Amino acid sequence: MLANQKQLAALVAMFHTGTKQSYAKGEFLVRPGSPPPGVFFVESGLVKAYDITKYGEENLLIIRRSGEILGLTWAITGRARDVIYTALAPTTVWLIARDNFLNHLQDNPIVALPVMRLLADMYRVHGERIMTLEYRTVRERLASFLLSMADRFGETTANGTRINAPLRHQDIASSISATRETTSRTLSELEHKGIISNEQSHLVICDFDALNAIVQ
Repeated sequence: MLANQKQLAALVAMFHTGTKQSYAKGEFLVRPGSPPPGVFFVESGLVKAYDITKYGEENLLIIRRSGEILGLTWAITGRARDVIYTALAPTTVWLIARDNFLNHLQDNPIVALPVMRLLADMYRVHGERIMTLEYRTVRERLASFLLSMADRFGETTANGTRINAPLRHQDIASSISATRETTSRTLSELEHKGIISNEQSHLVICDFDALNAIVQ
C-alpha cells in the first residue's frame, strides 16, 4: 500500500486548513482564461477538466473524482495550462493557496507519500489515454476508453458495470481522437450488439469479454 490511513488523514487535514467550497452541476471551479486560485481537494462529486481546441471544441482531459487533487502539476511545477474545471455533479472541494500547499509539503513530510500516489495515478490515467490513441480503429479506441472509464468509475449493478460519470458523445470523441458522428455510430453498434447499454445518461458495460476482445 503506497499510503496508509494516517498519511491520507494528514493530507485531508492539510486541505481542511483552507476554504470549503460547494458547486452545483455545471458551475465553473476555474473559468476559461482564468489562472487556478489554488490547489483543490475533491471531497465529493465529479469535476471535468478540459480545454478548448483552436476549432472552438471542448477537449476532455480527465474527470476527477472524490479523493483527488486539482492543479497538482501546476502546484509543483509552477507551469499553468489554460485548463477549465467544471462540476459534473454537485461537488464539494477544499481550496488552499499554492504557497500554503508547498509549505505544508515541506513542513509535513507525512503528506508527501499520498501526494506522490496521486501524481502516479494521474500519470497512469494519462498514459492509458495515450496508449488508447495507438489503436488504429475508432472501435478499438472506444473499447479501450470504456474499459479505462469502467476501471475508474465502475459500479456493479444487476445489468452490468455502470460508469458513474456522465459522458457526452463529444467528450468521448475528443478523448479517442474521433469525430462525434463516428463515435455516436460506434456506440450505437456496441449497444445494438448488447456489449453496452445506456441508463439515464450513464453507460453500462454489459459484456467485458467482448470489449476486451476488440482491443486484443
